[in-house]
Amino acid sequence: MSTQRSHKSTVFSDIDLSRWKEYDDVILDSLWLLGPRDKTGPHVGDYWGNFIPQIPYQVLTRFTKRGDTVVDFFSGMGTTLIECKRLGRNGIGVEIDPVVADRSIERIDSAENPFNVQIAVFVGDSTTQHTADRVAAQLNEWGAASADCIILHPPYHDIIPFSEREGDLSRVPSEDVFLDKVSLVAQHAFELLKPAGFMALVIGDKYADSQLVPLGFSCMQRCTDAGFVLKAINVKEILNNERGKGKNNNLWKYRALVGGFYLFKHEYVMIFRKPTTGRNPKGAAP
Repeated sequence: MSTQRSHKSTVFSDIDLSRWKEYDDVILDSLWLLGPRDKTGPHVGDYWGNFIPQIPYQVLTRFTKRGDTVVDFFSGMGTTLIECKRLGRNGIGVEIDPVVADRSIERIDSAENPFNVQIAVFVGDSTTQHTADRVAAQLNEWGAASADCIILHPPYHDIIPFSEREGDLSRVPSEDVFLDKVSLVAQHAFELLKPAGFMALVIGDKYADSQLVPLGFSCMQRCTDAGFVLKAINVKEILNNERGKGKNNNLWKYRALVGGFYLFKHEYVMIFRKPTTGRNPKGAAP
């Protein structure tokens, strides 16, 4: 008698649930201790604010299948899109700075493509309808009615200035303007994502005017206002990727003691899901 088990999976993941104990590399806890960034292949931590490849690896492994299409609205140096090639997912990236976009394309092109997936990078402002329409057109060209998963890793407002480009979220004049811009991106993501699809928001907090600014939770609220359902708030350690986020050196230790604050050692990976039916974004017509 054969003892071979049949493959059992969810509708949104290739993980074989009949072998769930074997997935030691998949994090199921809300505390993500990922260690130093993965620097294999074309992954290089030479860009300010570049998030570590382990984050998109976890998100794509948990919430997409091979052949799905992923959209990264703040693609930077292409970390998500490189992981898309590694894992067999099609990827669309949006980057506001054309110089960074060109560099990312070179880096993405150098990654192996064992599953022959399709990758596209657009230069554009993710807050605009024009950019959302370009992403939708690319999805349509690839035969996809919508994205299967979306990743947002916006600047943490003005912690790190990324460019001089008009529309760069790290250059907007106030937190309110920043959050309004995040709302626009979240609304585009909601419109482009398939029903029951997942979205990940990678974000942290900041200090300003001698007080903590809970930027992560404010952005979270804007995503739920757009119509998303919050599934998880994961806390990820910051390790060797701390520029502008409260690096643990003597100067910052001294400032913390004087100012009565704590050094940031974490950021958030928030997971959202688009409802299948029956829910409108806040403020949208019924």
